[in-house]
Amino acid sequence: MKLDHFRKRFTSLLSVALLSALALPAAAAEIQDRNFKVAIAVNAGTAHYDGGVKFCELLDKKSGGKMKAKMYGGGALGKDTAVVSSMQGGIIDMAIMNANLLTGLVKDYGVLDFPFAFANEKIAYKVLDGEWGTKLSNKLQDKGLVGLGFWEMGYLNYHSGKKPINKVEDIAGLKMRVTETPLQIDFQNVLGANAVPLPFVEVYTALEQHTVDGGNQTLINLEKSKFYEVQKFVTITNHMYNPQILLISKKVYDKLSADEKKVLGEAAAEARDYQRQLSQKYGAEALAFLKTKMTVSVMPPEEITKMKEKTKPLIDKYSKQYGEQTAREMFAEIDKASKAR
Repeated sequence: MKLDHFRKRFTSLLSVALLSALALPAAAAEIQDRNFKVAIAVNAGTAHYDGGVKFCELLDKKSGGKMKAKMYGGGALGKDTAVVSSMQGGIIDMAIMNANLLTGLVKDYGVLDFPFAFANEKIAYKVLDGEWGTKLSNKLQDKGLVGLGFWEMGYLNYHSGKKPINKVEDIAGLKMRVTETPLQIDFQNVLGANAVPLPFVEVYTALEQHTVDGGNQTLINLEKSKFYEVQKFVTITNHMYNPQILLISKKVYDKLSADEKKVLGEAAAEARDYQRQLSQKYGAEALAFLKTKMTVSVMPPEEITKMKEKTKPLIDKYSKQYGEQTAREMFAEIDKASKAR
């Protein structure tokens, strides 16, 4: 009896030991100590910077403290275009930036700039998080980058230091800063403005020195970048939805194990949803704040209709340049998402 008891006891302990070994996270063997630098042009207080901080926290937690990331804001690691080159070379690990800045690498990204494409954020989320968005992200891999999800900066609105913009004609003659993409430039020029392409990190100085009269920004950026110090007027137009994208260097990504990639993807997806909630919250708070610092107006519906009519030909023009199939598929998904309840 004692021998049988011993055998049963030994078998039980052995089973527990084996199960415990199997229960150890696979990541314990497959996750190494990693330290990532994350470049971003803006500073703390913006939804995509603070969302990046959340991503860093989640990555640390989900990897058991082994995978760490640190935010480098305010363009500390260089302008976005330079950051992209450094990521391709594996020098900079990760970045969060305007998705439209990737148009020079993958022309299809230009369709994200189409004016008045996304009627609201929910439609944008469905399209960007769905098959179409995944297909678009996958096009980056041949260019040395891996997309980890689309984030949000929100809708672009007009701001000016020279005069209020209450109708389309008010835009004419203004020197308007734009991102360094052809569609953004053409959009302003079609409306009669003089487009001035500038990196984000140079915008405040350009506004202060009157090199430009105004530009397009989200309400959050207007507040957090303190553009209200050098601008007087804001006009709500919501003429372009502005997706951000979380990127990692493919050279860096390819060195990760399957478990590390899984942790990275989970942290990115969870941080994306958190970041979008922040974007909505910060946007509402920014609007309330800007009303105390600037003259805020809303472009009348009939003027928005004029803007749409004037800029609609750009969609046909740039669909040919950026990919007619990509554009067609995007609008089909937008239509599907718009009808979904």
